[in-house]
Amino acid sequence: MDKLLIRGGRQLQGEVRISGAKNAALPELCAALLTDQPVTLRNVPRLQDVVTMVKLIQNMGVQVERSDGNVTIDASRLDAPEAPYELVKTMRASVLALGPLLARFGKARVSLPGGCAIGSRPVDQHIKGLQQMGAVIEVEHGYMIAKLSQGRERLHGAHIRTDMVTVTGTENFLMAASLAQGETVLENAAMEPEIADLAEMLIAMGAKIEGHGSSRIHVQGVDRLHGTTHQVVPDRIEAGTFLCAVAAAGGEVLLRHGRADHLEAVIDRLRDAGATVQAVPEGIRVRSQGRLRAQSFRTTEYPGFPTDMQAQFMVLNVIGEGSSVVTETIFENRFMHVNEMVRLGAKIQVDGKSAIIEGVARLSGATVMATDLRASASLVIAGLVAEGETQIDRIYHLDRGYDRMEEKLRAIGADIERVK
Repeated sequence: MDKLLIRGGRQLQGEVRISGAKNAALPELCAALLTDQPVTLRNVPRLQDVVTMVKLIQNMGVQVERSDGNVTIDASRLDAPEAPYELVKTMRASVLALGPLLARFGKARVSLPGGCAIGSRPVDQHIKGLQQMGAVIEVEHGYMIAKLSQGRERLHGAHIRTDMVTVTGTENFLMAASLAQGETVLENAAMEPEIADLAEMLIAMGAKIEGHGSSRIHVQGVDRLHGTTHQVVPDRIEAGTFLCAVAAAGGEVLLRHGRADHLEAVIDRLRDAGATVQAVPEGIRVRSQGRLRAQSFRTTEYPGFPTDMQAQFMVLNVIGEGSSVVTETIFENRFMHVNEMVRLGAKIQVDGKSAIIEGVARLSGATVMATDLRASASLVIAGLVAEGETQIDRIYHLDRGYDRMEEKLRAIGADIERVK
């Protein structure tokens, strides 16, 4: 099993190219199932989750070709609308196959999802919404078995208001509604940039969608969708992770293709802490020198502070001046990185949904273990500033969501290597 070795204390200088967003590429791979014409996605990141999703749709009979960041999907011969447990168990995003398969084929068999152990992410909202659109869904032996209600040939439009904001739920409904009969209105919809990017792809395929990027989305179903070529939006979480890395380690770095307008909540906190962050034509430029000021924050749905950036920003508070409180409101188990940071010398106390942090002047290298995707990234940032050598075990979590992170860090001056 691979590990990362990091020797801390080096400032970061240069340029990093931000890859395509994992959380856009995964639903967009599923959206290609909605048509029998080829769909090409550009700027697809090289990630384990993307590899898993490609295997998942290939298992259905879909033809997939990959080259230089481009992926072409031909679902014209899809003959097995099923997502088996063996492929779904490592990735929760597999549930995104449910809506497209139901909309195009009128049936689907999708395993209940797995993925990171960061808390409950129930699929009941997906099931309720699709049932409103005319689906009959039963959960048996760990699978969601879906079909159309008796006498129906297609899903129908509906007015869907979820009990909570759900990103993958919004995406599933958006894809399913594109081929449903009549109009679908999504209330309490998630507003993430990745959802707007998915909607733009669907519109390029012939869908009729309005309001994406807001909490109320209107979809007028069409009879069929056609192929398209679509550029995946840059990954705001990767960009935010590198912003925190430079802010913690010091230096100056250009994040090429980074979108500052997708990271306003994070950038505001970084500026309050003392880092310089500028939106420039090429992307985002970040500069940091000396010890920053700790910042309290709470995670909320977009456009608030993202839960996917909580662990990375916590490192800045751990080594920052003063005390701070970080409150996690999205997932109940997202403080699993805290014990590992304490091994590096952090002073953190967890009280329910909040972590109380007292900043320390330095961290010292140690062997730590990654517990989930974003926890992995936070430990990498901590290793960049810790004195001595830090070894991070179980970095397969990191490979699920970051495109060659150690190579990008090494190119801007980090002393980091992957060892078998």
